[in-house]
Amino acid sequence: MSKWMVAAKKADFNGIAEKYGITPVLARIIRNRDITQDCDIRRFLEGNLADLHDPFLMKGMEQAVELLLSRIEAGLPVRVIGDYDVDGICSTYILVRGLCFLGARVDRVIPHRIRDGYGLNDTLIEEAGADGIDTIITCDNGIAAAPQIALGKELGMTIIVTDHHEVPFEGEGQERRYLLPPADVVIDPKQPLCGYPFKQICGGVVAYKLIQALLMKAGKEKEERDSFLGELLPFAALATVCDVMELRDENRIIVKFGLRAMKETGNLGLRALLQVNGIEEKEITPYHAGFILGPCLNATGRLDTALRALSLFEEKEWRDALVTATDLKNLNDSRKKMTEEGVEEAVRQVEESGICSDRVLVVYLPSCHESLAGIIAGRVRESFGKPAFVLTRGEEGIKGSGRSIESYSMYEEMTKCKDLFTRYGGHKMAAGLSLAGEEQVEEFRRRLNEYCTLTKEDFEEVVHIDVPMPLSYADKEFIKQLSRLEPFGVGNPKPLFARKDVSLIRGRILGKNRNVGKYLIGDELGNTYDMIYFGDLKKLDAFLEEKYGTAIREELYGRGLYNKEALISMAYYPDINYYAGRESVQIVMQHYC
Repeated sequence: MSKWMVAAKKADFNGIAEKYGITPVLARIIRNRDITQDCDIRRFLEGNLADLHDPFLMKGMEQAVELLLSRIEAGLPVRVIGDYDVDGICSTYILVRGLCFLGARVDRVIPHRIRDGYGLNDTLIEEAGADGIDTIITCDNGIAAAPQIALGKELGMTIIVTDHHEVPFEGEGQERRYLLPPADVVIDPKQPLCGYPFKQICGGVVAYKLIQALLMKAGKEKEERDSFLGELLPFAALATVCDVMELRDENRIIVKFGLRAMKETGNLGLRALLQVNGIEEKEITPYHAGFILGPCLNATGRLDTALRALSLFEEKEWRDALVTATDLKNLNDSRKKMTEEGVEEAVRQVEESGICSDRVLVVYLPSCHESLAGIIAGRVRESFGKPAFVLTRGEEGIKGSGRSIESYSMYEEMTKCKDLFTRYGGHKMAAGLSLAGEEQVEEFRRRLNEYCTLTKEDFEEVVHIDVPMPLSYADKEFIKQLSRLEPFGVGNPKPLFARKDVSLIRGRILGKNRNVGKYLIGDELGNTYDMIYFGDLKKLDAFLEEKYGTAIREELYGRGLYNKEALISMAYYPDINYYAGRESVQIVMQHYC
């Protein structure tokens, strides 16, 4: 069951609407996103790249810039060490491209997921020392690598950490003690005493800010700076979406303008990736970034090596870029099949092993490719509405990933049993871990559930309604106004409206897999509308049969319910349907009761 909650936040909606030339409904939606100050409303509706925060507000930025400019001037070798997910790949590309532009002697390393694991390890540090590297810059990692950074310092290297993950800590509450690594400089907006005004940026944006600061200190003219940063912006946007950062504050601006610039990108690899996925002519949205482009890049880190994805962005010949992009897409297609098999086995295990009543699910799939654990954990969480960990047998011990629900802070809960892990890290909604052996799997499951304080209410799906609104309000002009609130995503969800007593008139089932419902519906004024539903049609049919009898399905999908009343309450959003060169309003049902 889900609980529907209508937002009831107060504001002068008519005043806001008049001031910014929007409807009171849009003003209400903006207030529902907790945007209340005039400056924030203006930036939400009209913000541009000039509204991005000053990179020098980030603790450590000034020192890092001075160190790097001195290394560039002296011609000393610099190595960027990234990570194998989209954020790590993009932040590595941003740093290397920016440092090359400034004349640095720079190379890059991305850890191999299976051989190296996440982030820094002793081997990567030792290899850098043996290669005569003067300075290491981490990106999207390093904040939890104190032993490895200490080793690098012992070997005489300068180390700059750029990261965005939570800083490791000991203790609880007021007694919490943060454990920063012994690097020369740490740039992480989540570190103590960092005055950066918006903390929820990804590793790619931290890297983007470092390059921006370097260009400013290096004395590059504004026009040249802006042009070069515009080249890097699509990668910061892609990293932001794929690392599931909230589309608030400057993230919203970066994604809005970065995805717009992506369509016009001069980067051959990115252009090729758009083409092989058939979206080069489309307006690129967070959906395309997160569910089409991102998985192609992630697939290399999961099933091959993420260096292939990075090399795609570094290609200088169109033919080579096209070949590499095609390989990445094919690799992702293979990953999809393996993932579906893993999800089926994980769901079966939860349902048949007796752990379904656990508040935190821990599933052990020893034969699953360890790189797929996070994706499968996310699907298990969606299926059962609970925090979920998927563990696999790695080359050394047990490895796993977790995906959480809003009311469960995964990293903090794992810290309560950190003695079990050989390595762990993450944040509120996602985490990774390593255990020494299989004998600790059951202990991990037991202790997580023993320490868990989640209540029954925490597991209830909450449907947040922005505005109860008649269907007749949802005309083309209103939908055009809604587009001013884009891009939609985490932290800025697509607005959701609700209406009671909507009449179902006629329906038909569409799609290759017969999984889309198309309906004619009516309102209390006798107006009719097209509606589409992408959810579970079997559950919808069962709901209607329970309410209106077993004949309802045959009548609805047959001759129609013109002489019979079948009413539902629905949560929806309006959209424009483009078909055969014509535009029409279409209601998209999200929930019903």
